[in-house]
Parts: sequence; structure tokens; C-alpha cells
Amino acid sequence: MRLDLTKRSDYAIRAMLALTMAKGGQLSSRRIAEQMHIPPRFLPQIMGDLTRAGLVVAHPGRAGGYLLAESADAVTLLRVIEAVEGDPHRRVCVLRGTPCGQDGECGVHHIFFSAEEALLDTLGSATLAGVISLAEAAEAAKTAAVAG
Repeated sequence: MRLDLTKRSDYAIRAMLALTMAKGGQLSSRRIAEQMHIPPRFLPQIMGDLTRAGLVVAHPGRAGGYLLAESADAVTLLRVIEAVEGDPHRRVCVLRGTPCGQDGECGVHHIFFSAEEALLDTLGSATLAGVISLAEAAEAAKTAAVAG
């Protein structure tokens, strides 16, 4: 079983992490693309979605860029994914490939929906600030292991 992000969600999360690491500073679309290795042609659409969702503030113009609209402690990965993908809830039966509940529920319906809810709960509690903190802690542990 694979749990992969779409490219849109991947790029949106990376862009939001770049803005989080800017610590309140404004970043241009080009700078975000460079820092996070995102193809520049995709970023305007993604940043537009994030702006419409109220997650970032866009400042147009030559010296413009993007800022987080809220504290990184308040923005979850689930909100970022929903901003670019819409509602993440499964609507198609994992066994039948038809809309869930159309012909009743399959034998694994409750198991898969419980697993989906657990994943969404985890994404809904993981904040941008928390992701950065975990990455910094992992990097510090790695550096300490090499030094010691």
C-alpha cells in the first residue's frame, strides 16, 4: 500500500515550509522555488491556491513575495493539503471502485475509513512549526552523532 502525496500537495507543503523557515520574512516565488527545488512554472498556481485559502498573503510587484498569513503553529499539513486538493475524504470504495455506499458497504469499509480518519487526524495535528522543529532536532542529533 502506498501513501503518496500528489505533486500539488508536495509542492504546497514545501512552499509553506520555506515561508515558515523565513521566520516572518517575505519570500519571492523564485526564491521559494530555488530553496525547495520546486519547478518555477508550478508555483504560481499553488501559491494562488494557498492565498485563496487564507494561508499566505501575496504582495505583488517587483519587490513582492509571500508571507504566512497565520502563525506556523496554527497551520496544519491537512489545511495545506486541503487548500490545493480540496476535501481529502475517500469517496470511492477501495474494493468495488464505485461510490461508497451505493451498493451497501464492502467488507473492509470500516477498516479503511478508520485508517483514513487516523491519517487525517495526524495530518490535522501536525503543524508547520512542528515539522520544522522535528527536522531541526533530527539534524542536531545527526550532527551530534557524527561529532561524538
